[in-house]
Amino acid sequence: MSVEGTAAPAESPSMPEGRDLYVILGALMLAMLLAALDQTIVSTALPTIVGELGGLNHLSWVVTAYLLAATASTPLWGKLGDQYGRKRLFQTSIVIFLIGSALCGLSQDMNQLIAFRALQGLGGGGLMVLVVAIVGDVVPPRERGRYQGLFGAVFGVSSVVGPLLGGWFVDNLTWRWVFYINLPVGVLALLAIAAVLHAPSTREKHRIDYAGILLIVGWAVALVLLTTWGGTSYDWVSPQIIGLGVGAVVLIVAWIIVERRAAEPVMPPRLFAHPTFTLGSAISFVVGFAMFGALTFLPIFLQVVNGVTPTMSGVHLLPMMAGMLVSSIGSGQLISRTGRYKLYPMLGTPIIAVALWWCSRMDETTSTLSTSLRFALLGFGLGLVMQVLVIAVQNAMAYEDLGSATSGVTFFRQIGGSFGVAVFGSIFSNRLAHNMENLMRDTQLPPGFDPAAVQGDPAAMDRLPPQVRGDVIHAYAESIQSVFFWAVPIVAVGVVLTWFLREVPLRATSHTRDYGEGFGAAPTFRSSQHEIERALSELMRKDPKATELYARLGELARVDLPAGSMWALCRIAREGRVGSEELAERAGVPVEWGRPYVDRLVQEGYAVRLDGEVIATESGQDVAARLVKARRAGLARHLDGWEPEEHPELAELLSKLATESMGHDADTELVRPPG
Repeated sequence: MSVEGTAAPAESPSMPEGRDLYVILGALMLAMLLAALDQTIVSTALPTIVGELGGLNHLSWVVTAYLLAATASTPLWGKLGDQYGRKRLFQTSIVIFLIGSALCGLSQDMNQLIAFRALQGLGGGGLMVLVVAIVGDVVPPRERGRYQGLFGAVFGVSSVVGPLLGGWFVDNLTWRWVFYINLPVGVLALLAIAAVLHAPSTREKHRIDYAGILLIVGWAVALVLLTTWGGTSYDWVSPQIIGLGVGAVVLIVAWIIVERRAAEPVMPPRLFAHPTFTLGSAISFVVGFAMFGALTFLPIFLQVVNGVTPTMSGVHLLPMMAGMLVSSIGSGQLISRTGRYKLYPMLGTPIIAVALWWCSRMDETTSTLSTSLRFALLGFGLGLVMQVLVIAVQNAMAYEDLGSATSGVTFFRQIGGSFGVAVFGSIFSNRLAHNMENLMRDTQLPPGFDPAAVQGDPAAMDRLPPQVRGDVIHAYAESIQSVFFWAVPIVAVGVVLTWFLREVPLRATSHTRDYGEGFGAAPTFRSSQHEIERALSELMRKDPKATELYARLGELARVDLPAGSMWALCRIAREGRVGSEELAERAGVPVEWGRPYVDRLVQEGYAVRLDGEVIATESGQDVAARLVKARRAGLARHLDGWEPEEHPELAELLSKLATESMGHDADTELVRPPG
């Protein structure tokens, strides 16, 4: 999704520090957790929600509405945040998310819940994209990689905790608290951000592709409705279904035309000419299809067929999440060491297919150990594929398409999830209706028994005689079996596609990982420059110790100074003049410890003392510039193949990161006590 724009000059404010920084980061993590949790927290509550509100045929839309709204709104929030300021837009997205959450909890029927879930997803999309952008505004580049890793971990935690937490609320409070819990946490995050986030972000003017965004939403909704209603609410050859199909095709054609003409297309059509992007997006679609579909219908199997509580259904899903976590992190580590990545999707997609087929063999007699092994295998296969697809696409694209391609591949994973839930729901509803018809024909049912009531309300089975209850449970089991069985050929297509995925030598920037994009299945929106900045920030975390780093830079720049003196010189040169006490405070040492290093600068003629301040001389500025230049050259080597000098904003980014990382507060080990 393209994010080109012209940056307006902005004042460079001091970044928040200490308590303020931790408060901001805590509030951002809470907001990210809320948005990520609401992708999965409802899964274990769905059977109870359907039992109270009815509308089993529309069950899948409770998940799909959130996914579609969050995914489609992500690029809009990103560009509006760039243009009008991220703090204001972030607060707006929290408010929309909280209003949607409150209304979801107050819903009186399934249609209301679906509509309010879409509103909640609209706010959730803003939370997910703006949190990452604000981290870039408040955290120095050298430290940014560490905190970005924490936010990626939030998505991993939410995937594990979401189903468990949703089940606990259902068992101990009510399903409505799945949504109400967002209110106090969200208000806390909102107040914290209002109180302590004062660092203005750099503004960028964009020509926002409103038409492209609306058309994406249009054809996605049309296709999801087609797969949801086809064969259930309407015949496949009915005017309604044919109309949806024709409408979807028209909207797709219109979208392609609009994107070709847009100044800043939400997804440039040229991306689809690149085989790696096209294959990666298609495989990503399949993975999202399998993952979100499974997360929606496995809790139904566990609660209705196996009779476990909502909380325990969340516990039963832990093997799947554990398998996903182990394989996602493990494959990322192996890719960093070996530089090879094609093997993992080639192994992962067949594992997903086998796991889905194995899940299609589950029934009411399947043991807990057996179901856990199936779930773990499914999660292991998903983890092998998700992160690697992002790496493969990023590694193959030209710099100008890097941000768009990364956003695109995660977009198609989310869209695949929307389709997966819808298709799984359609198959389940069709099969369950068919099984109930057979049950009425072949089984002696008690007087007054209404199969439609049980079909739309799983909780009604508790009131059935034991024999009938067993038959109805078996009908549910067979219906869910068919869901996983028909998912296998979809994943098989992904298996074949991985054979054609081209492996090219891994760039240095591809050795970094964003677990939010991978394990957490987060929709993303970042420009190419932001993607490179994220990768470089992560790579800078792997720098050698500061003493060794400055020794190398001094050698390259032909500067014969102690590492502590080089640190002090870069700091003084960057700020123009620095008080002795302030310089010592930045180094985190007493003034007496730092004085010998500054004395050396004065002795060499690189700095002078004046009225309690240290000022860099012209020769000192020159030496500092040589050190920064050596640092920049080292960072540029990470970008081999990206041709930074051909892209002004990339060259400017290298200079900025090199300057800001020299004389950094974190390099306190350089200034040691005398003697």
